[in-house]
Amino acid sequence: MRKLFLLLYASVLFQISCKENKASESVAVSEIKLMAPAKANAPYDDHEIVDSASVGSVAPASQQTKIIKNAHLSFESRNLNESFQTIQKAVQDYKAIIQTDESGKNDYSVYRNLTIRIPNQHFDTFIENISKGITHFDRKEISQQDVTEEFIDIQSRMNTKKKLEQRYLQLLSKANKVSEMLEIEKQLAEIREEIEAKEGQLKYMQNKVSLSTISIEMYTNNASESGATVSYGSKIWNAIKEGFNGLSNFMLGVISIWPFILIFVGIFLLIKRRFFKKKA
Repeated sequence: MRKLFLLLYASVLFQISCKENKASESVAVSEIKLMAPAKANAPYDDHEIVDSASVGSVAPASQQTKIIKNAHLSFESRNLNESFQTIQKAVQDYKAIIQTDESGKNDYSVYRNLTIRIPNQHFDTFIENISKGITHFDRKEISQQDVTEEFIDIQSRMNTKKKLEQRYLQLLSKANKVSEMLEIEKQLAEIREEIEAKEGQLKYMQNKVSLSTISIEMYTNNASESGATVSYGSKIWNAIKEGFNGLSNFMLGVISIWPFILIFVGIFLLIKRRFFKKKA
């Protein structure tokens, strides 16, 4: 009798345990279906996937104004070396960096082009400093782009994705079936890829905001400084070379259409022969 009672008790406990496992599995499956993204014709919004509690816990985005500043300056310099030394000193004083430095010359002038990255707070002061002594700018273009709204939007979406990632991780720890685990891991991989993409966008944007870009094009027509060939004899020699190049290009063009020339000559000779026959 005692053994029968113990057997019945064990059977009841086993049935209760099975029901609890099924209930937990059904909850996990329902959560996965609830969080699964919509298909092709109904794209989901990140803010609709995460519940109200998760959204409420998202850290607020930075409210600091984000301004991207750019400038393009072009001017003639009396002495390129002195102008470059002035710019180089300003670069050191304002903790900027020279990103690119390109120089060259032609028949009439010598030039030097610089691309400078400078901390945002020194942008205006730097331009004012290097503009001293310049009487005229061929081009002076300064632009400011406010990306605060875009920055906050990307940051908010990234935080939402991170909250969603945590939800999926919780579901993964509760999942018992292999199919559920695979589905959750697939969603986690997609979310992680989106998070990394948004992090890259934020880093790129923050770099543009922190370091402004200034492009400088300066040149001089001072022949003694540039070493450029501006003598009359050199101009004549350059004209001769250009004429020879033009003749070469003409001959190459003629050679390239030789079939049409042969056809034209053949037709001309045929017409000429018939004309002389009729005349005879």
